Amino acid sequence: MTSYGKIRNYNGKTGCGTITPEQGGAPLDFVKADLQQEAAEPKAGERYGYDTRQMSGGKPHAVNLQQDRQHDQAQQQQG
Repeated sequence: MTSYGKIRNYNGKTGCGTITPEQGGAPLDFVKADLQQEAAEPKAGERYGYDTRQMSGGKPHAVNLQQDRQHDQAQQQQG
């Protein structure tokens, strides 16, 4: 099931970032390889859909991130 959240931060040099779930909870880590559009770097505040996978050590990790362009365009038009 796809969850949604906003990018909290992303470091293009290391290819690592975090996303804050809309439904609450702790921010989830992700890496560039988890992005569906690897060419585009995510920016703080952008809304992404993602799946969650348990990584070694039991910590959840965001995977299969895909930008929710429709939501971001609607936000730009409103404000």
